[in-house]
Amino acid sequence: MCRNLVVRLMTPSAKLSLVGAAIFALASAASANPPILAPNASDVDRIVQEGKNRNQVTKHLWHLTQKIGPRLTGSPGLAKAEAWAVSQFKKFGLKNARLEQWGDVPVGFERGKRQVGRMVTPFLSNFEFTTMNWTPGTKGLVRAEAKRAPSSLDELNANKDAYKGAWIVVARPAGMRGPMTLTDDVNKALDEVGIAGRIFGAPDERVHSSGSWRDKTYEKRPTQIGITVRKEDFDRITRNIDFGRKPVLEFDIENKWIKGPVKQYNVVADIPGTDLKDEIVVVCGHLDSWNSPGSQGTCDNGTGTVAALEAARILMAAKVQPRRTIRFILWSGEEQGLLGSRAYVEANKANIDKFVALLNDDGGTNYQGGYTGLPEHKEILEAAFAPTVKAFPEMPMTFDAPTKLNIAGSSDHAPFAWAGVPAYFTKEVGRSNYGKVWHTQFDRYEFAIPEYLVQSSTNHAVVAYHLATIDARLARFPKTERVAMDAKAMQAVGSDMVYEDHDHDPTKPHDHEDDYVLELIDRLKRTAGGLIRSIR
Repeated sequence: MCRNLVVRLMTPSAKLSLVGAAIFALASAASANPPILAPNASDVDRIVQEGKNRNQVTKHLWHLTQKIGPRLTGSPGLAKAEAWAVSQFKKFGLKNARLEQWGDVPVGFERGKRQVGRMVTPFLSNFEFTTMNWTPGTKGLVRAEAKRAPSSLDELNANKDAYKGAWIVVARPAGMRGPMTLTDDVNKALDEVGIAGRIFGAPDERVHSSGSWRDKTYEKRPTQIGITVRKEDFDRITRNIDFGRKPVLEFDIENKWIKGPVKQYNVVADIPGTDLKDEIVVVCGHLDSWNSPGSQGTCDNGTGTVAALEAARILMAAKVQPRRTIRFILWSGEEQGLLGSRAYVEANKANIDKFVALLNDDGGTNYQGGYTGLPEHKEILEAAFAPTVKAFPEMPMTFDAPTKLNIAGSSDHAPFAWAGVPAYFTKEVGRSNYGKVWHTQFDRYEFAIPEYLVQSSTNHAVVAYHLATIDARLARFPKTERVAMDAKAMQAVGSDMVYEDHDHDPTKPHDHEDDYVLELIDRLKRTAGGLIRSIR
């Protein structure tokens, strides 16, 4: 007998009972599997308590900056830091902690311990100074008189012996990207005369580290020595020249070249998910740094590195289990054009939709003050960081949704965002003056703010766990095509300098597109050179 006929033959009261049973069954099914809008409150509380009361972020930062120090891409310092980070992830209990190669650099570089610069006549005055990376050192202590650069070939030719072996003081200041390589007739003639090197002045008390391996190999090294001293020291040199005191300077700069190619890596480790384990929430920061003498790579980006590292430890110590995989990545090559993160996105483009969110901390030692994203992200993100705000009420957080979301290539979140991943550069709020430490000799451990790092690492853990647990996924960012070879980039082929200098245009945001365009050109040139050599 068919089911419809059975129902027609039932009494009215039986029919009501059947309807009631159906409603009850539906309600029971719904209550058995309610939508997951937030993680279990006790799980979140354990995360917060671990992060706020037993935080180890400053311990990690101390080891990274004091035991290892600055971590230039292509240097032994970075390789040491990568090995340490892998060991820490394994120690915390994460799975599959590993190094993933993204490429190589044609020649490595590291500053040696001998970094001396001072005026010794008419009195002793120690300098704060730097040289660009992948440029020569002094081959020992060089003492010589400082002389202003000649303004013409006639001036140089009239007294060549006076310039021979001298430190030549150049009036043109060095910007954030360092001094320009000088190739005019006067400077070519100075190189032929045989000077000790050139001295440039910084615009203020900061000396910025920079430099590039472009157009260089271990065998094909530049020979022109250029030293940038802080403005105070530069002014002291020129003032004593003008007083007729014939100042004498001495420098001992140990710059080490490492035969390449040198393989480069990202550090990757996972907290595997459960039923949604194929979906991934990324917590990241870049491990590489610049390295002016005195710098320890603390706030750019040691702080972002250890915030991610400590977030991993917090989650493991809290014994929580995310539904999605939480992946921790420490990038390298960031300072040279987001090289590690770009390569990672390219390698994972086939499954990029599996990456549901990315949290990137690369703005210094201030606390994580929130996020900027799409309007439809607001409810989810505000719920995600609400436990952090409750735990750290003195550090308020906000979510901003501008009319037009502008994602510049300022850090490693950008390649993911361009590919459509909801990728966030954490807002940095607080009392730190990032401009003082950014790429300078002041990027040291003592400028880190411990209470801000505690909040940042805890918030990373809280927000990552929320996004890795709830049913909902954040709406995708609009995809963006990047990197067009424009005329300006082509004019820079073969140059040590990136064509934008952010010191001279403070309205322009920091953007690594410039670096990446020139890196692509350099790779093409290296590839073409290799093909020509193989044909021969």
